[in-house]
Amino acid sequence: MSTPLRRAAVLGSGTMGAQIAALFANAGVPVLLLDIVPAELSDDERRRGLTLDSPEVRTRIARAGLERARQTKPAAFTLPERASLVSVGTFDDDLPRLAECDWVIEAVVENLAIKRALLERVERHRRPDAVVSTNTSGLPIHTIAEGRSDDFRAHFLGTHFFNPPRYLQLLEVIPTPDTRPAAVRWIVEAAGRDLGKSVVCAKDSPNFIANRLGTFGFLHTVRAMLEEGLAIDEVDDLTGPMLGRPRSATFRTVDLVGLDVLADVARNAYERLVADEERELYRLPEFLHEMLRRGWLGEKTGGGFYRRRDGEILVLDHRTFEYRPRHAARSPAVEAARNLGEMRRRVTAVLAPDDRVAKFLWRTIAGTLVYAARRIPEVADDIVTVDRAMRWGFGWELGPFEVWDALGVADVAGRLEQENVEIPSAARSVLRDGAGSFYRRRNDAVDAFDPSSRAYRPVFPPAGAIVLAERKPHAVVAANPGASLLDLGDGVGCVEFHSKMNAIGEDAVSMIRRGLREAEARFDALVIGNQGGDFSVGANLMLLLVEAQEQNWDELDLAVRAFQQATRALKYSPKPVVAAPFGRVLGGGCEIVLHAARVQAAMETYMGFVETGVGLIPAGGGTKEMALRASGRIPDDVGGDLSPLVRWAFENIALAKVSASAEECRRLGYLREGDGISRNPGRLIGDAKLVARTMAETGYRPPLPPRVRVGGERVRAALDAGVHQLKVGGHISDYDEHIARKLAFVITGGDVPENAWVTEEHLLDLEREAFLSLLGEEKTQHRIRHMLERGRPLRN
Repeated sequence: MSTPLRRAAVLGSGTMGAQIAALFANAGVPVLLLDIVPAELSDDERRRGLTLDSPEVRTRIARAGLERARQTKPAAFTLPERASLVSVGTFDDDLPRLAECDWVIEAVVENLAIKRALLERVERHRRPDAVVSTNTSGLPIHTIAEGRSDDFRAHFLGTHFFNPPRYLQLLEVIPTPDTRPAAVRWIVEAAGRDLGKSVVCAKDSPNFIANRLGTFGFLHTVRAMLEEGLAIDEVDDLTGPMLGRPRSATFRTVDLVGLDVLADVARNAYERLVADEERELYRLPEFLHEMLRRGWLGEKTGGGFYRRRDGEILVLDHRTFEYRPRHAARSPAVEAARNLGEMRRRVTAVLAPDDRVAKFLWRTIAGTLVYAARRIPEVADDIVTVDRAMRWGFGWELGPFEVWDALGVADVAGRLEQENVEIPSAARSVLRDGAGSFYRRRNDAVDAFDPSSRAYRPVFPPAGAIVLAERKPHAVVAANPGASLLDLGDGVGCVEFHSKMNAIGEDAVSMIRRGLREAEARFDALVIGNQGGDFSVGANLMLLLVEAQEQNWDELDLAVRAFQQATRALKYSPKPVVAAPFGRVLGGGCEIVLHAARVQAAMETYMGFVETGVGLIPAGGGTKEMALRASGRIPDDVGGDLSPLVRWAFENIALAKVSASAEECRRLGYLREGDGISRNPGRLIGDAKLVARTMAETGYRPPLPPRVRVGGERVRAALDAGVHQLKVGGHISDYDEHIARKLAFVITGGDVPENAWVTEEHLLDLEREAFLSLLGEEKTQHRIRHMLERGRPLRN
């Protein structure tokens, strides 16, 4: 099947249906969103004299679903105007339009009779080669299409999107025994290429892979919490980044998803998993039932395990049902482990002591590892599929079998035996018949153990993907604690950051310069990218604060100059440099991206300058580059008023505007027209490498250093006046005004007349001087300290 994905339909405009429709629209695919016709008029419709036959009334339910998707936070649409690609309609009026669609997704209520009745109507209008899928996690896929024709069933399967579908990477595809392999391949290709999904093929078992293991993991963690006497906030402190999992950890994740959703999944598991050895675990503890009775479901009801009150986030005490301030888990081992880089070292460190925290974590980890190993081949035939489902569906750093390896399969099995826990057959087999680990490396290749054949088989990355971790250690050209230089092959190198949160420090700057030197000597092009949690959260604030408090101004001046020189060297490198940003790209990370010859960004890229929040301005060439991009919108030989363009660049920095998507990066000036966007984050490094290779092969030449037209004194006066009005109106503090005036001075070129031409070096000197002067001020140091301690800006 080579049909491109040109048009789609989603049947059902509930929370999932409407957001799946938004996912297609974000990919530029026109999509129908259909739902039932209302059974009666609303009061407003009666007052307006409408009837049940009025088109506005008939489409009311689908339009309401689309409007909810427009308003949802976080945003379902990458740009508001993407919603124009969604057309609403009804099952009664618009099913004939399905003949135009390549992919039809049924997403109505979890009721087998309703789904079957709708699919019977769909079959009358479906194009013969179109694929029809159902989005369900509670019903057996093979039963939904019973009674349909052979051709319909050959093109029917399950597609389980995770909520919210824009942000969660995983798509589980569940074929039935009747589904043609060609239909599965087409869905996998279209979902990966157009929708940016990372796809795993799951078996038609209850809750499939990720929800099965994820729900078990949550309930197992709750049981361990209750028995070991921990609190909700302590559990989240221990089960987030400490274990290589998202910051939302355990209970915060359920608040985001909804406790009612989790309860439905658990109830479905209990009803259908009659032979599961852990079936009783799927009965919710009493305190969760009480939260359901009270309607404390999470964010959608204003609170669940956490609740915001007077600007402070409080946590639920599950014993008293009162909310209280949050506290971190207290353990010397935990505090020592927080700064350890590798997950194996962190987990080993916190498991070593004999205290309640270590006992809780061991129970949490071991239970999940045992349960996952027992699910092969029930939920999937291979361990790779399970690991990918948990990484892509729940944002785990390592899947369960990768964790087995990280902790040592023999060590885990030995401890389990001491506790009289039966070792899963997959673990026994890998110890007896394998190499003692579920994965093994061969040069640049990786093999995974297959418990059924008791042999290792090659692990192939998803189409178009480059996995940097699998290129090591044979691809490492140079390395330091904060960054590495890798050889991606085909004449392309890659500078990879791997410091904590990929903060920019001396190590990263040094490796950028090393990468540029190696590019001139041995590579044709260079990529700057990584596969951590975020591309980069910006400068190392702790280092800046310590140096400023110790009055090491010469060292700070040299450090800022070195960063400016590095970003400038990126821009004028004779070999093309392609930046591959994703996730948070803040401050210094944004400056690196802006100086690359080309950018290939992930769709979920949240980029911007946030320095004013810590009392600073961009000084790694960022302020200079925004001034250049503002003036560059007017040709050199054309006169024009720079004021609105300079104001646009000034406000981006002063207001710390951060994009909500890569598409919004274009509006903020962080991406140019020639820069690309990768919908699938797994393909980002591969896409960037391809762009870099193409640029090298087509005769890339670096730009010539430009002159920059600046606003000068008149434009600066206008900016200062606007800032003063904000201060008088109580919108900003006196110190905010002080920072903004410094920024205005730099971005307008300093003490020069309007429309003066200056060099990049002139602007770099101005931004560096402003940065260092602000860093020396007590209020800026207070802001930095507050950000480090509280994780949010201080408006002093």
